[in-house]
Formats: sequence, C-alpha cells, structure tokens
Amino acid sequence: MKKSHCWKKLACLLGMAVFVLSQSLPVSAKSIPYDSYNYDYREYIRYTPAAYLPAGNVDIADYVFQGSPVGKLLSPQDLCADGKGRVYVADTGNNRIVVMDEALTRIEDVIDGFINQGKEDGFNQPGGVCISEKGQIYVADSQNRRVVVLEKDHTLTRIIADPQSESLEDGFVFTPLRIAVDYADRLYVIAQNMFEGIMVFEENGKFSTFFGTIDVEISLWDKFWKRVATKEERSKQKLYIPTEFTGLDTDPKGFVYATNLDANGIQGVRRLNPSGVDVIKKGQNLNLGGDLQTAGTTEYAGPSQFTDVTYRENGIYSCLDRKRGRIFTYDHEGNLLYVFGGLGTQDGTFRLPTAIEEVNGKILVLDGTLCEILTFEVTEYGRLINEATALRYDGDEASAVGIWERVLELDENNELAHVGIGKAYLTAGDYKQAMKHLKIGMAREYYSVAYRRYRNEMLRKGASAFLSCMVILVIALLVARRFRKKKRRR
Repeated sequence: MKKSHCWKKLACLLGMAVFVLSQSLPVSAKSIPYDSYNYDYREYIRYTPAAYLPAGNVDIADYVFQGSPVGKLLSPQDLCADGKGRVYVADTGNNRIVVMDEALTRIEDVIDGFINQGKEDGFNQPGGVCISEKGQIYVADSQNRRVVVLEKDHTLTRIIADPQSESLEDGFVFTPLRIAVDYADRLYVIAQNMFEGIMVFEENGKFSTFFGTIDVEISLWDKFWKRVATKEERSKQKLYIPTEFTGLDTDPKGFVYATNLDANGIQGVRRLNPSGVDVIKKGQNLNLGGDLQTAGTTEYAGPSQFTDVTYRENGIYSCLDRKRGRIFTYDHEGNLLYVFGGLGTQDGTFRLPTAIEEVNGKILVLDGTLCEILTFEVTEYGRLINEATALRYDGDEASAVGIWERVLELDENNELAHVGIGKAYLTAGDYKQAMKHLKIGMAREYYSVAYRRYRNEMLRKGASAFLSCMVILVIALLVARRFRKKKRRR
C-alpha cells in the first residue's frame, strides 16, 4: 500500500513538472497551427521555419470605455493604424469605429456618431476606415452611400457623396467599400459594382478620375466565336467585365498597392504610380497571385483570393488570402519572402480574414467571423529575412551577406539568401563565388552577368600571361640569334 501511494505521488509530481515545463516553453517550441513554406525556382513547395507565430486573439467584448462595456465586434470589415500605432477598427455590424491603443489592451475611443449641420448623425454599416497624415479619420459609410471625414474630436470636416461626372453611368449608386488616402489627401475609393477602377477624389472631395483600371484580356478563340455566334448564342456567353479591386493601401511615396481577384492566379496585387499605371515587379516566378497552381496543392481548388494588402516598409508588403487564410509577403522586386497562416478552429487560425495591418513589427489580422483581431509576432527566421531585405532595398548588399548566411543556417534551401550573397560577391568583384551562389539560387540573369565578367577577367589574365610569354620568347630568339652570329664569326 505504501509503495502504491509513493508511485501515485511520484506520478502526480511528474505530471505537474511536465505541465509547468510546457507552459514555460518559448512560443517557437509550441505547436504551430499552420505550415510555413515558399516556392523554389521550379515552383515546388519548400517547407521553411515559421516567419511569424500566433501571439494571441484580441476580443474586446469585456473591454470598458467611459465606464461601460464596449461589447463584442460584429462583422468587422477593416482596420488601420495611425502614425502613433493606434488601431482603428470598422465595426461594421455595430455601426461604429473602435479605436484601440497600439498594444490592443485599451479602448481609447468609440466613434458612433457626429454632428452634421446641427443634427446628430451616424454610420450605417461602415466598411472601411483609414487615417490621413494630418490625423483626419476617413470612414467608408457604405450603406449611407458616402465617405465621412472627421477630426479626432469627432468634428465633421466634410462628406463625400453622390459623385458627378460624365464618365459615371446614369443611375450609378455610390457605395464605398474600402478607402485609402495618400500624403496629398487624395482619396482612393473601391466602390461596389464599379468595374472601371478605383475612384479618385481630390482634397476638396470632388471626383476626378478612375485609377488603375484592369484591362480584360480576350483570347483570339473567344473573339472568333463572338463574331460567328448568333445573337441568341452571344446572349448566353460570359460577360468580360473588368476585375473589381478588393483592398488597398498607400506607401510614403504616394504609390497605391491594390489587391484584386485574379481568376488565373497570376497577379492578385498591383503597385500603381500617380498616373494609375501598374509598375509592380513580379519576381523570379513572374507570379504575384499567392499559391502557385503548378505546385500540386489539392487542399483548396483554384487560385488564392487576395482581399487586402498592407505596405510595411523597405519595399515589403503583405497580402491576405481569404480563401486559404494565408499571408503572402513579397519584397520590392516581387520575390516571395515567406508564407504563414491558415484557416481552422485552432488558436492562431482564421475563419474569415477580412483585413491586415502591421503595427510596431506585429502583424494584425481582422477576422469577420470570429469578430477578433489575431496578432502575429516575428520569429528569428522572419526577422533575419526582413533585415536582409531592408539592406538589399537600400542597396547595401555587402552588409546583408552575414544576415543571409544566418538565414541559410536555419533554412539551407532558401534561394533568395543565395541570390543575396551572390549579388554581394558580384558587386565586390569576386565573380567565382558569385557564380557559385547565384547558380544555387537559380538567378539566371545575375549568373550570366557574373559568368561574363569572370570569363573576361580570365581572358585578360590569360592574355597578359600569353603576351608576357611571347615577349620573353621573342627576346630569347633575338639573344640566341645574336649568339649564333658571334659564334660563326669566330
């Protein structure tokens, strides 16, 4: 009996020790609820260490503002951050904007109404929110068919509604869904059933033009059948309507990053210059559509569906895939840096992700079904890639070499790291080492440059040695000839 009691006590102590140890483990050692991966040059999936890990879900149901519970979010659709890190959430179902501190631990403000021409006014299913550099709050008041501009104290600055232009169809109903504002206070609006592109409004609120229209490509085969088909057959054929945009963000230089649904899974994000021309770079795989369709993934049919984008810094931007619940992050050259996230019921996974933002190095994702904000913290692997990419963006390839080498210690198959090291050696003039890393990184263009310079260098060295040998040989022949002449005279 005593032995049995001792064994039970020992088992109990052991169980408690295991529990305490599991709670004290770092985040990286705990189970990750999603796969982290990238694609190689041949477009095969290569699993990688996690770049970001779940840091918690934020549910504001029990938060208090001015002595009263705030209540749970209801069908939230958008979030953004101002220059000080405060987070603004478009609480669509509750017809309000909720403002939180940068740590997401406190409610700083709740905007559910304002004074409009001496009368109380409010929102009706606000779908989008953004903050200008001046600190003004722009709200896409969707079902009221307007954009409301407020000061921090809720004072109404202006209302943008019922745009007028010859380029707008008769009977067009203005229903703003997502909005963004640049450094010059130009307002960019994604409106419902507006296929001509993003609507642009000047600082005074006047509609000026469409922006970034996506051209529809029709195959020769479809053009042929449209010509030979009867009127009845043409009425049954699919309509070729330009793609709608789904989310947008601006960078400090005034470029607009905008996501769209791409049926081909090739380009789900664009970088539009002030003229509305897409100037984004597509990277080595020439693909900015999320998951590659050639990778043989069968978990989800069809291409990714980007619903939002956030520009971070140093040319890095992240796109949110609502179909797979994944976050795809690219550098300024269009190279895929890392992928993380997923749909599911575990902590750290999404039900219906609707918006993405970065605040002080953390990635925030708003879930419209969970009605929560999911936060993700960077790992050592992700931090190293971000730092090396930033140095590369600034043109400091040499300083990035050591960081890329540490990335390779964590992920030996990281082709981008080999390319970064190879480009540094190329700049430094060590063409042989550059060729070695660029070959592993499958960077054909840069490898060709390194090979050509290495070949020319070898030819110069060879030519120099050859000419030296020829000079020595000629001198030797002349000396021998003179020696023979002297010998004959004797």
